[in-house]
Amino acid sequence: MELPPRAQGKETTSVRTEKLGLQNQDSEAAGGDGEEKRKVVSTWTASGKHQNQTGPEAKTLTLKNWSKILTATGILLTRLKKKLKTPGAVLAKEKVAQVNTSPASFPHPTTKKRQRLKAFNFKSEPRWDFEEEYSLDVGGLQTTCPDSVKIRASKSPWLKNIFLPNLTLFLDSEHFTQSEWDRLEHFAPPFGFMELNQSLVQKVVTRFPPVSQQQLLLASLPSGNSRCITCAVVGNGGILNDSHVGQEIDGHDYVFRLSGAVTKGYEQDVGTRTSFYGFTAFSLVQSILILGNRGFQHVPLGKDIRYLHFLEGTRDYEWLEAIFLNQTMAKTKLSWFRHRPQEAFRDALDMNRYLLLHPDFIRYMKNRFLRSKTLDTAHWRIYRPTTGALLLLTALHLCDKVSAYGFITHGHERFSDHYYDKSWKRLIFYTNHDFKLERTVWKRLHDEGIIRLYQRPENPKEKN
Repeated sequence: MELPPRAQGKETTSVRTEKLGLQNQDSEAAGGDGEEKRKVVSTWTASGKHQNQTGPEAKTLTLKNWSKILTATGILLTRLKKKLKTPGAVLAKEKVAQVNTSPASFPHPTTKKRQRLKAFNFKSEPRWDFEEEYSLDVGGLQTTCPDSVKIRASKSPWLKNIFLPNLTLFLDSEHFTQSEWDRLEHFAPPFGFMELNQSLVQKVVTRFPPVSQQQLLLASLPSGNSRCITCAVVGNGGILNDSHVGQEIDGHDYVFRLSGAVTKGYEQDVGTRTSFYGFTAFSLVQSILILGNRGFQHVPLGKDIRYLHFLEGTRDYEWLEAIFLNQTMAKTKLSWFRHRPQEAFRDALDMNRYLLLHPDFIRYMKNRFLRSKTLDTAHWRIYRPTTGALLLLTALHLCDKVSAYGFITHGHERFSDHYYDKSWKRLIFYTNHDFKLERTVWKRLHDEGIIRLYQRPENPKEKN
């Protein structure tokens, strides 16, 4: 496999740089002492600037001036000694060191000294004042479909202030800079780079050539074409078993599938075509190990299929490194997967069709569509939307018309967990996902005409 060269791209345009211009500021741990440190830095800088003055206005140090400075310094040192001897001062210092976070916003870090943020320091998800700043696709393509979901969203009282049609969707060599690392290091994966190895992340991300058009489906249309792009997003829910919607799914312009996308033997219910395949490193290897004897031994293959990788954490970047080195996952967080990642693509992977979803985009989906109450608890670190949810919302930002199949709906208890289950299995609600929230969001998007959600009526004679 020929690896793409490292691109020398320009720095990405983001809301953060437009609004605040703070690209080169370093991060610091959240807490109560950030403002004090900023004051110390600004005082030192101001005094340093004053002392380095030259020219007519620079002051000459005389014996009298020195006497005043030394006297003031002596008074300051005396006060500091008294303060340090006070037990209350020590207790206050210890209290400041304890990071006790809440949904309240934290300011931009401005200290010169770098402090790596650690998730265990926060009792709930930290909220920064730049939480809602995302990398934007300035000057990107705009849909001309008069009935596009983007047009509908702009007219929806609910979505018009939520939906952003011009986000940067993909992470690549052009969108990875030191300033972006500094900003995204404040957010835990998959929403940012907190606690990740910068060297590893940089090593793999900079191997991905710039995505020429974020709206890659619009870019595929002839110039001036106002045709609406239709997409089917196929989840793996048991609601599809005996649904007979396979032909309907294949009738869309593009078909999105994810994780254990078994189609052989289920063509009548789920169709056969695949245009996009979404996954995380864990969901892919888990699907191959569990469903290998059912025919899912590799990702869907085809010269036109694009792969959407949602980067959950360290194991995903280790997966990418193993792809580039053509090695196994030994000595990584997925060491139990004995194969080379390239084997999952049958050694025919074209990196131009392998796309990394930008952490900003994933955080946007979490913040504006799927913000679970779990984020306000001690379990905040393990929460993330399901892979299916991320895939559906990705399609919503790439397509004009979206139909969702195999997603959780009202009455899901009547169906097995997956459409390919040999025996009935109950859907288990794990803490790391919020299925009830996702069910509510999908239903509301359907009711507002943004998506078409496939739902099975309890009475077979009722029309879906």
